[in-house]
Amino acid sequence: MKLSGLKTFDSSTCLNVVVETPKGSRVKYAYDPDTELFKLKKALPEGMVFPFNFGFIPGTEAEDGDPLDILILNEESLIPGCLLKVQPVAVIKAVQKEKKGKNIRNDRLVGMAIAKQTPTFLESMKLDRKTLAQIEYFFISYNKLEGKKFKIRGKGGPKEALSKVKESIQ
Repeated sequence: MKLSGLKTFDSSTCLNVVVETPKGSRVKYAYDPDTELFKLKKALPEGMVFPFNFGFIPGTEAEDGDPLDILILNEESLIPGCLLKVQPVAVIKAVQKEKKGKNIRNDRLVGMAIAKQTPTFLESMKLDRKTLAQIEYFFISYNKLEGKKFKIRGKGGPKEALSKVKESIQ
């Protein structure tokens, strides 16, 4: 099955998620639907890495025209193209101001890989305030490096994250 044929949900609340950029990577990858390959998008500066695996939810479209972005809480770094089953745990509501001054909504979802894909000690992991604050800081800093402003407008829990996904299904 091609990536373009993947459904958003595997079950009622379990998302299909495709990893684009591995945890710990200084290199940002992006899936190109035209070639069906992962291409190098950019390198982050020395000392800055993705805090968790970062990917997208197939069959969705966010306000910026791309599939919904999601950061996946799990311990291991995964390869680009890896398909995961993920439970949504939070949404970071944000507005991104582009270099040219245009404001676009660019929310980030946070999810937890399901138990069989997560080490036992992380199965009951919850998204605490400190981890969420660090994730927010990463996205603010990441965008600032490109001359963009990423402003947090609010946060939501699992229900709001799931609702965001359902609203974005094409």
